[in-house]
Amino acid sequence: MPTISQWRLRAAFAARLSHMYGQEVPAYTTLVDVSREVNEDVLRARGADAERLGSIGRVTAERHGAIRVGRPRELRQVARVFAALGMHPVGFYDLREAAASAVPVISTAFRPVDGAELARNPFRVFTSMLTPADPRFFDADLRSRLEAFLAGRELFPPELLTLADRAAAERALPDAEAERFLQLAVAAFELSAEPVDRAWYETLEKVSAVAADIGGVRSTHINHLTPRVLDIDELYRRMTDRGIEMIDTIQGPPAWQGPDVLLRQTSFRALAEPRAMRAPDGRVVSGTLRVRFGEVEARGIALTRQGRARYDELLGRIDEQAAQNPMEARGDIARAVWERHMPGSEEELAAGGLAFFTYRVTDDRPRDGSRPPTTLAELVRQGWVRAEPIVYEDFLPRSAAGIFQSNLSGDGTRDNGRQGAAYDADWLSGAIGRDVLDPFALYEEQQNRSLAQVARELDLPATLG
Repeated sequence: MPTISQWRLRAAFAARLSHMYGQEVPAYTTLVDVSREVNEDVLRARGADAERLGSIGRVTAERHGAIRVGRPRELRQVARVFAALGMHPVGFYDLREAAASAVPVISTAFRPVDGAELARNPFRVFTSMLTPADPRFFDADLRSRLEAFLAGRELFPPELLTLADRAAAERALPDAEAERFLQLAVAAFELSAEPVDRAWYETLEKVSAVAADIGGVRSTHINHLTPRVLDIDELYRRMTDRGIEMIDTIQGPPAWQGPDVLLRQTSFRALAEPRAMRAPDGRVVSGTLRVRFGEVEARGIALTRQGRARYDELLGRIDEQAAQNPMEARGDIARAVWERHMPGSEEELAAGGLAFFTYRVTDDRPRDGSRPPTTLAELVRQGWVRAEPIVYEDFLPRSAAGIFQSNLSGDGTRDNGRQGAAYDADWLSGAIGRDVLDPFALYEEQQNRSLAQVARELDLPATLG
């Protein structure tokens, strides 16, 4: 019987989700078109260098989505759907602490973790869960009402979850079942036509627009879908030239002449979308909600823990200098700080242990009868081994919070005099019912596998210094 493998299910789901979202949010289609134009121009201008961090085929097809759920049961269910697609929870992000305004969610990202799977289709979904137990946002009465509302809804039909479990167990689905799974999965993330209880939505909106988007409706939906672009600054200019209102900044590292690292993100502003609203007297009236936006990303090299510490330190310096010099453009400050304190080449990043690379024996090095050196730095310097950067596949809490915050209709409310509820990766693992993987460990494992292969091929000690 013909079957559809997990990665093909994942690719089909991403493509159908993109088509659906483009119909719901036409500006997203514009964003995809402009991203493609920019990528083609960069490829023509830079040649092979443009594909240093991924083939143009992968970059063009690449998407990440974002969804929001309300409680652990819903998170466990969505994890079953993504497990069907070969996607695992990676990373813990606390957006409550990363945002100046009220963003009462914690998050993880579901994505493939195997290198071959990422190369086939790197689709990932940033998934946030509301935190009703945090008293800084929700008092006891509102928490009780919110939890009761969430308990009374069903986001994912039993048939979808049954098919998902089968796909996860068998790593494939027969053609007919695969088609049904895809139909149900895409439908689960469509914007519902069911009227929104306006009074309840507005009650939550006073706390946070994000809380209202999650807990003020009886369904979930794709919040944004994100293409990948090779020059995000050029994309920002072209979108603005087309009259599409972008958020004020590009989140993440600044534009500079050195290696791209981690992740840069921006978006067009959330659009006012027509929604049916149920008034307190029961009448259904027309209204609008502004919750969905169009994000775009440019990915760089994955940093080690030491490199990430350097990144966080530089962000602190930028914040401090921006506060001291309010008339100076933050982008100029960031670029100057970066150029003073961040290594300006891949070689320096590798030598300083600041970024992750895979290593492979060079095929075309002339053989002169000499033995290869026993240190990694010398192997690279003498041309025995080539270093290739590992693409950062994950997210930055401050950048994610910045995107959320830039698209909110208001700051909401947060009582900073109260002690926040404690959440961490272990708590989230328990809530999901499966381990939340450490992204640093995944990158390190990928790097170490490549080093072990180099040692075998060159007959060197297993541990390269």
